[in-house]
Amino acid sequence: MSGLELAEYRVREIRLGRETRYASGVLEVDAEGLAAFAREDPRVRSARFDVVRPGEKARVTGIRDVVEPRIKTSGTGQVFPGILGPVAPVGQGRTHRLSGMALVTAVAYEGTVRTGTTAQRSAILDMWGPGGDMTPFSSLVNLVLTLDLEDGLSAYEAHQAIQRAEYGLALRLAETTTGLEPDGVEIHDPDARADHLPSAVVIIGCFTEPNHKPSNVAYYGLPVQESLSTVIHPNELTDGAVTPGTIRTVSYHPITWNWQNQPLVLELLRDQRFRFAGVILERIGFETSREKEIAAHNAVRVAASLGADAALITRTGSGNAFIEVMLTVRGCEENGIKTVLVTYEYGGKDGADAPLLYYEKAADAVISTGNRDTVVELPAADRVVGAYDRLQLINYPGAPYVAAHEPLTLEARDVIAGGIDIWGGRDRVCRPY
Repeated sequence: MSGLELAEYRVREIRLGRETRYASGVLEVDAEGLAAFAREDPRVRSARFDVVRPGEKARVTGIRDVVEPRIKTSGTGQVFPGILGPVAPVGQGRTHRLSGMALVTAVAYEGTVRTGTTAQRSAILDMWGPGGDMTPFSSLVNLVLTLDLEDGLSAYEAHQAIQRAEYGLALRLAETTTGLEPDGVEIHDPDARADHLPSAVVIIGCFTEPNHKPSNVAYYGLPVQESLSTVIHPNELTDGAVTPGTIRTVSYHPITWNWQNQPLVLELLRDQRFRFAGVILERIGFETSREKEIAAHNAVRVAASLGADAALITRTGSGNAFIEVMLTVRGCEENGIKTVLVTYEYGGKDGADAPLLYYEKAADAVISTGNRDTVVELPAADRVVGAYDRLQLINYPGAPYVAAHEPLTLEARDVIAGGIDIWGGRDRVCRPY
């Protein structure tokens, strides 16, 4: 595969108007025209747009996904292959991105599963205050798309309707950059590096439930389910070949923006000291010890076949799927592949509990991205946009509701979109005691 040019067009302001166009850092959005485009899907009853800006005392509710608008202007395929169009190889040619902004999609959808790990959940976003400090999305100028879906849709039908609407709109927004000079161009061409360089891979443990479809991760629109490890080219992530497989928005499950901007992959694409051999999607979440051992063994063998000297290992999801991750670390080390594990911690409300579910002695180089379980106190908002004006913060039927604009107490950071830094994309540091 040849290299990919990623052209950046910075957005400093978004305005709702009568035409969709980009000029000098300002994105004007034809809200009526784009809402009509979203309604072309018969499953979408209505669509509306709002703009929220960094520092504004605004709260967004019912968030299902966050997307950075992108478009391919040369090369094969188009962004989000298999979803917006046919399955065609991506990761080469030229791609335009609208940086400094995001399309935030909010939907009032309750789903058929209300409790447990497969429940359909949404997130909130504060653009200021302690909640805003926990997420990268508060620093962006956000275009909020709020969808109202037809009644009676299954989780998979709702997921398809949401993705096709948001991805199609994101493509139209990025289309405004066609023919314009970018603010900068970054070239990603890991295949051109010298063979004598030490070889590195990124292994991402992708959590999926064994008896629930679709899964949490999809490749070219196909849910990763009941599979062993899959090797993909790092540039494919840039073009949206990997996407969320469900509409559940919990911060330890990556949303589209996370996959587009996977920080470990981007760092290896930029670091010329290594030969970047590939990204391995390792399915985790198996139910028996034997299955977990097989999954880890397979991921290690794939890394070895790529000639990996080193591996950055991370994960999505939660629970005992972390066992496969640790077994993969152990297997890599036993096979001479040096590893660094990047993971968030549990830690409990006061940070004093055991930070990880399972340990292996081989995991002697670990980067913590923070505590998931911290209690969060959010102040009252001046403005609420999105899908809900009342929130059910505890995820079970019959739980009490609170007004969305009021001060909120969250039992963990996972209710905040981007509230858990699962892959180490932020510039946090530890404070010694």
